[in-house]
Amino acid sequence: MATHVPTFALATSLAVFLCIICTTSTSVHAANSRHGFSVRLTHRDSTNSPFYDPKETSAQRMGNAARRSISRANRFRNVLLSNTTAGAELITGDGEYLMNISIGTPPFPVVAIADTGSDIIWTQCKPCADCYKQDAPLFDPNSSATYRTAPCQSKPCVSLAHDGSFCSPKGDVCQYQVRYGDGSHTSGDVAVDTLTLGLTNAAAGYVAFPNIVIGCGHDSSGTFSPKASGIIGLGGGPGSLITQMGPSIGGKFSYCMVPYFEAPEHTSSTMNFGQNAVVSGNGVVTSPFSSSAVVPTFYMLQLDSVSVGSTNIPFKSASLGGSGNIVIDSGTTLTLVPTDFLAQMSAAFESQVNGTKATDPQGLLSPCYVADSTLKYVPPVTAHFKGGDVALRPYNVLVPMSDTVVCLAFYGLDEISIYGNIAQQNFLVGYDLLKQTVSFKPTDCTKN
Repeated sequence: MATHVPTFALATSLAVFLCIICTTSTSVHAANSRHGFSVRLTHRDSTNSPFYDPKETSAQRMGNAARRSISRANRFRNVLLSNTTAGAELITGDGEYLMNISIGTPPFPVVAIADTGSDIIWTQCKPCADCYKQDAPLFDPNSSATYRTAPCQSKPCVSLAHDGSFCSPKGDVCQYQVRYGDGSHTSGDVAVDTLTLGLTNAAAGYVAFPNIVIGCGHDSSGTFSPKASGIIGLGGGPGSLITQMGPSIGGKFSYCMVPYFEAPEHTSSTMNFGQNAVVSGNGVVTSPFSSSAVVPTFYMLQLDSVSVGSTNIPFKSASLGGSGNIVIDSGTTLTLVPTDFLAQMSAAFESQVNGTKATDPQGLLSPCYVADSTLKYVPPVTAHFKGGDVALRPYNVLVPMSDTVVCLAFYGLDEISIYGNIAQQNFLVGYDLLKQTVSFKPTDCTKN
């Protein structure tokens, strides 16, 4: 069985957003979606996220996000080290951002994890003999006028072969099955149905895409959270939403993530498609990307070096089976780099920063500094990608690990490197799958 690696910052109310999807009478059809549309992304720690825990402090949330980054990166690494997609461990859908979608006709709302590190789109469905506990109702395929299962050898079935599709022994029905490295799994029918996205502009309504291939899960268990009811893969593989949208969005999508701890309450991050996703104007840096020969899901860039103030540090990372050496991923919070590179970067940072050293009370990150008036100078950090330089701001580089301590938002891990979402905040990050490029433009994402 072939398998695959599955995978933003306050947002407006999920309930309001679902209501927009369900009640608006204005529709933008998929045939016109090339003109562009935008949807909201909700960070899982937003006050409006179903994952939000009011008992946690900001520092605890940051620590938990850091731990999820490390766990996620280790699973990425395990997949790449397997040197094959067949039988590889899958990445649990523990991404950091949620997207509200609807499936079927009439539209049935699903709160899904939006994941640029995965491909397959799936949700739990009735009947579900062995499902993990889910707070929201299950999708009932029988209630959708546009739902149909995919026969064996059909194009939808073949499109998910990379993700783990096979023919049911009980008849001509294509099945999917994905198993995760932590023991979780999901399986069920491969099907096609209409997928609907609500727009950020409520007056514009929604955009509907017919005949989207999905996994309708009838047997799912493990460490999945009851707060989410599915995963929407945005990776580079054949089963992802981006690939399936294809020509209707001109191969373009982008996102703009508001700063993790500095955004005003109820400000949402945004994901754009088609012409809305074009990144242009002054300050744009464009770098070519490639997909891994081992895992086509991943979007990879070539990072040549990183400058910390006056010190330039050449970047070397293990080969990812393609021309790139670092994965860009919205679902990983920290930036993961080789341990020897992190040591050099940390030394350069410490030699130039003007502040009082401290220790991470959560024992995860280093170097750290007291976050008060004694922190008078933070050296500028610049990522030198093939094609141009991306200058990071202090909130892209330092994260609060307590009320009084900030730490470098980088973590040492060998065999794989990941450019995480802290480094991408307040940048409009655009992907052009036709040109095979990723573009960065400094942007105030609270106003995007």
